[in-house]
Amino acid sequence: MLQQELDAFAAEWRKKAPAEAQALIAAQIEDLKAEGIEARALGAGAEVPDITLPDVHGRPVRLRDLGPAVFVFYRGGWCPYCNLQLRAWQRELAAMEAAGVRLVAISPQTPDESLSTLEKNSLAFPVLSDSEGLAARAFGILFDLPPDLVALYTRFGHDLPRINGQVGWSLPIPGTFVAGAEGRLVFGRAEADYRNRVEPAEALAALASRRVA
Repeated sequence: MLQQELDAFAAEWRKKAPAEAQALIAAQIEDLKAEGIEARALGAGAEVPDITLPDVHGRPVRLRDLGPAVFVFYRGGWCPYCNLQLRAWQRELAAMEAAGVRLVAISPQTPDESLSTLEKNSLAFPVLSDSEGLAARAFGILFDLPPDLVALYTRFGHDLPRINGQVGWSLPIPGTFVAGAEGRLVFGRAEADYRNRVEPAEALAALASRRVA
């Protein structure tokens, strides 16, 4: 399962990461939870925002036209947890295509950076660029990194303004949203703790139950 892979990576990271870094990240996660960002994320029943984003080749993709579809918001290819998540969804792709369900991944990265993520993870589904933060903001999951996290990420070598472009030091919390054919969400959940992600099977079960109903 995806979460087991994420937990195993997190356990190894805690053995190596400086205590200061761990404390800063933990504090940021708690701040995001206290601010209620998870509760602000779009949920079942909400309309898919009418947003159009470019894929890695610059071709426009209108989110509202894709249903039934799964939208996976990730932080970027520099995030190892995100790469584990994307690979887990890649393993579901054949079954999703057979069922007529589309899959797209969305991050603030520029198209060039998104192409690198696609190639690195051998992804066969569209990876879209939300470099202005339009989609993440519309789904209710965009936040600004505080100065201490900006300094920490800079020390880690994550130059987000270069990787992301206009959105700069803003990121989405990881979120998974499932849309039915009529353009409304049947599932939506976002995680302030980026080490946690929705299991693909859970998200797809929401769509399957809607079809049965």
